[in-house]
Amino acid sequence: MNEESGASRHEATPAALDQRRNALKMLAGAAAAALVPASLMATTSARAADGANIKMKLAISLNDKHPIPIGLKAACADILKESNGRLNIEVFANGQLGSDTDTISQVRSGGVDFVSTAGLVWGTLVPVASINVSAFAFPDYQTVWSAMDGDLGAYIRNGFAKVNLVPMSKIWDHGFRHITMANKPIASPQDVVGAKIRVPVSPMLISLFKSLGASPTSINYAELYTALQTHIAEGQENPLAIVDTAKLYEVQKYVSLTSHAWDGFWLCANKRSWEGLPEDLRQIAARNFDANALKERAANAALAATLADSLKARGMVFNSVDGKAFRAVLQKSGYYTDWKAKLGPEAWTLLEKYSGRLA
Repeated sequence: MNEESGASRHEATPAALDQRRNALKMLAGAAAAALVPASLMATTSARAADGANIKMKLAISLNDKHPIPIGLKAACADILKESNGRLNIEVFANGQLGSDTDTISQVRSGGVDFVSTAGLVWGTLVPVASINVSAFAFPDYQTVWSAMDGDLGAYIRNGFAKVNLVPMSKIWDHGFRHITMANKPIASPQDVVGAKIRVPVSPMLISLFKSLGASPTSINYAELYTALQTHIAEGQENPLAIVDTAKLYEVQKYVSLTSHAWDGFWLCANKRSWEGLPEDLRQIAARNFDANALKERAANAALAATLADSLKARGMVFNSVDGKAFRAVLQKSGYYTDWKAKLGPEAWTLLEKYSGRLA
C-alpha cells in the first residue's frame, strides 16, 4: 500500500509533535532527574583535585539529539549519582572524538574508555557483530529482542571478549533500516540496480547492495549529508531517526520502507579501563547502562511511530515495500550462503534459530 504524502512542507501536526516530544522526554527527563545536586558536584570537584574520583570518556558518532546519545547521557548521570560522584563518564556525541573507525581504534588502544557504535560497524573488527544486519532476517521487534537478549546476543558478546573489549549486556536500538533516494522511490529489486547508494563502512551492507545490483559506496556517517548534497551518492539507507536527526530530508525526497536490516548499538569498554574500576563501580555502571538501554528501546519505539508523519510534513514521500522479492534475489545471488560460510555454521545456526531458514 502506498503511503505518499504529496509535496506538502507544512509543519508536523501538534499531536505528532507532542508524541515525539514525549518519546524523547522519556530519555531526556531521566537524565535531568538523575543530575547530581550542586552540593554533590562541589564534592566531586574536590575529589577530582585529590585524585579520588574517576573520569572516563565515551565516544559516539550520532547526533546528540538522537535517542541513543540521550539515553547514554541519562545512564552516565545515573552512574554519577549512584556512585556519589566517584565515577564520572562524559559522553562525546556528534563524532567529537573521531569517526566510528577512529574511535574503535581509540577504544582498543585506551585513548577512550567506551565506544558505542552499530553492530555493522563493529563487524569490521568482530565479524559476528554484524550478523544481525543479515538482510531481511528479522520480521519484527519481538524476534529482534528474543535473539539479541538471548543466545545470539551472548555469542556476539563473546566475540568482543576475544579482542579485549568488554560489551555491556544490552544492545541499544538503532532501528530497522530503510532506503531513501533523491530521485525515485524503490519499489522492487529492479529499482536498486545501478543506484549509487551510500552505506556505512560495513562489509555486510556493501555485500547486500552489490548482490542486488546497486553501486554501494562506503562513507563514514560524519560525511553522509555532504555526500548526498553533492550527489556523490543518490541515496542512502538508515533508520528513520537518522533521516530526522541528520536532516536528510533536506537532501532526499523518497523513503522506501524496506526494513531490509535491523541494527543496534553495542556499548563496549576498553578491557584495561573496565577492569581498573573497583568492582562496585563496575556493577553500578553495567546496571545503569543496561537499564537505560531498555528505556531507550521503549523511547525509540514511541518515536518511530511519529517519524513518518513528521518527515512527510517536511516533504518526503513514503512507499511500502514487500521484502519477499528482494530476499529471493539475494538467495539466488548466493548472498546468504556466502555469509554463512564467512561467519561460520555455529553463528549462522544461532541466527536461523530466530530468523528461520535463510540459506
